[in-house]
Amino acid sequence: MSETGVDGRDLSHGGGDWPGLRVVVVGLGVSGFAAADALLERDAVVTVVSRDRSPVMEERARVLDILGATVLFGDDVPAVPPEGTQLVVTSPGVPPSNPFLRAAAAGGIPVWGEVELAWRMRPAEGAAPWLTITGTNGKTTAVTMLESILRAAGLRAVAAGNVGTPILEAVLHPEPYDVLAVELSSFQIHWSSSVSPYSSCLLNVAPDHLDWHGSYDEYRRVKGRVFERTQVAAVYNVQDPTTEQLLMEAEVVEGCRAIGFTTGMPEISMVGLVGDVLADRAFVDDRRTSAAELGTLDDLSIGGVPPAPHYVADALAAAALARSFGVAPAAVQAGLRAYTPQPHRVQTVGTVDDVRYVDDSKATNTDAARGSVTAFEHVVWIAGGLLKGADVDDLVRAAAPHLRGVVLLGRDREQLAEALRRHAPDVPVVEVASTDTGAMPEVVRAARALAQPRDVVLLAPAAASMDMFDNYGARGDAFAAAVRELGRA
Repeated sequence: MSETGVDGRDLSHGGGDWPGLRVVVVGLGVSGFAAADALLERDAVVTVVSRDRSPVMEERARVLDILGATVLFGDDVPAVPPEGTQLVVTSPGVPPSNPFLRAAAAGGIPVWGEVELAWRMRPAEGAAPWLTITGTNGKTTAVTMLESILRAAGLRAVAAGNVGTPILEAVLHPEPYDVLAVELSSFQIHWSSSVSPYSSCLLNVAPDHLDWHGSYDEYRRVKGRVFERTQVAAVYNVQDPTTEQLLMEAEVVEGCRAIGFTTGMPEISMVGLVGDVLADRAFVDDRRTSAAELGTLDDLSIGGVPPAPHYVADALAAAALARSFGVAPAAVQAGLRAYTPQPHRVQTVGTVDDVRYVDDSKATNTDAARGSVTAFEHVVWIAGGLLKGADVDDLVRAAAPHLRGVVLLGRDREQLAEALRRHAPDVPVVEVASTDTGAMPEVVRAARALAQPRDVVLLAPAAASMDMFDNYGARGDAFAAAVRELGRA
């Protein structure tokens, strides 16, 4: 496979040599369906394989069958790609250890994700530039902040990729966008090889998804690939040296600038805080002696509550990307003021008897949970679920001074309990043994019994949710419902 093509075909743009290309699409989720649909529209020969089967997938299969695809479920899925397969397009969650994908690689068949496919289906002329964001934590907040800023500047923009609009839908929209704010997961980056963003950002790196990537070193390496082929500005976190190191190792386009963001005082070619002002010393004419005001901390407050440091960092990263694209400071401020935080991200869902209940169900790893717990003075912490191979000692050590009590739930709760016995032996801990989805009211009642007036009861699980819930959103919804029930009691 060349940089642009497969088997001698030019597949570098949407009008390329797609007709007759024999493609297997792995997975029939949202991204798999979108990939198959786009390929069929370009007259590729498409087979879709899915080990899983659901009513929604069956409906998608019926649509694809009408469009000319072959769809294979369950035991009908072959162990290796059918003879003659020229390309495999995989859904992002399928790991590289998957036997079908390993067989494709062993047979010399290229494997792309839907992000790679979307990049190659962009129009040859006038395609919307991509501003890409990844990180262990905060990427959805940062990318939706960026979307708000770009729209405040009068640009037709959308958040796409790992959040919001599917990336293929955004790229192929009949009314072209001016610019795309693209969130990339480590899974999506792994299956991409030619994306060349206008500007890119790595927010932070901490151990996560080690079961998928196989090691922290590999996870870290994949995250750093967000910088590859960046054209204008590569944005790194001054307070996370790993992000700068990964930028230094990346192959960017000549002339691309390194831009730092920090919640401290910004130096030249950085954005940061000067007092309570978000200041730009990167995209102004005289960076040595002046700065542009991009907003204030008051612009980031939520319901009168001052923003947590990680929330400020996300805003600064989004601002840096927007400024790299030429957005004026006033539009940055307007976009941040207009921004509405995403659900399940440090979201107050109720106050009962002067105790505030905060849903941060999206804190699905130890680094996110640490930032959440340490943002509050006195916390009754609700934690547990699927820890995905993470070590929790550093998290518990950092959380200990803030803890009024802890309520543990989920499959891997004993690992957290052991760490609490080591690092916070005087903190009361309640374990809820039920792993039924209806256990959350018991969890919330236990937390209420540990809380004192003006405390925060915080759902920041440090773990994935699928042992008990469909996803982190369902977990957060169950928490909010239990808080409402508590308020009615």
